[in-house]
Amino acid sequence: MKQEDLVKEIASIRSLMEKSSKFISISGISSVLIGTYALLGAAYAYYEIYGFDSQMGYRDHYVNEPVIIAKLLVTAIFVLFASICTGVFMAIKKAKGNRQSIWNTTSRSLLYAMAVPLCTGGLFACISIFKENYTAVASILLIFYGLALTAGSNYTFSEIKGLGILEIVLGLLALLLPGNGIIFWALGFGVLHIIYGIIVHKKYE
Repeated sequence: MKQEDLVKEIASIRSLMEKSSKFISISGISSVLIGTYALLGAAYAYYEIYGFDSQMGYRDHYVNEPVIIAKLLVTAIFVLFASICTGVFMAIKKAKGNRQSIWNTTSRSLLYAMAVPLCTGGLFACISIFKENYTAVASILLIFYGLALTAGSNYTFSEIKGLGILEIVLGLLALLLPGNGIIFWALGFGVLHIIYGIIVHKKYE
């Protein structure tokens, strides 16, 4: 066997091993769409709080008003639901294209690794809302989402770890700069997701 053939064989084996140990059905396009949903949700939240004509820092409403709380919660739930549906649909489509099963040992490991930080962060955010500590909600969601991404990075694309670290950094900055939760939400769940999706799409798809 020639050296060139040997290198190709090793690369092929390595690729097969990576496919069996990594969940590679995550779609870059779905990440771009999810980021877009987050930006639209953040824009609506900004409009509800600041209005169209208010200058930055001058509010028409405050997040502790019951009507605003209800609108923001409905918006967040809608964005979350649309994001999950898009992610699952695109992952199934990509898995079928690669002739792979979306529900296997690797995908279960990824789900289990991310579940604890996600559930903990979600409950923490709900408790903060119940205790009327609204300024911490965006920080909590960003930090624990980032922790979930870093926890699951061993089971999917390596770029997801960098995304997770950036989400954590934004969450910490949001704690240092209270009152700017919508901006950090848009940056973390919107802009970073779109950039990550473009990178994954160009590199792997």
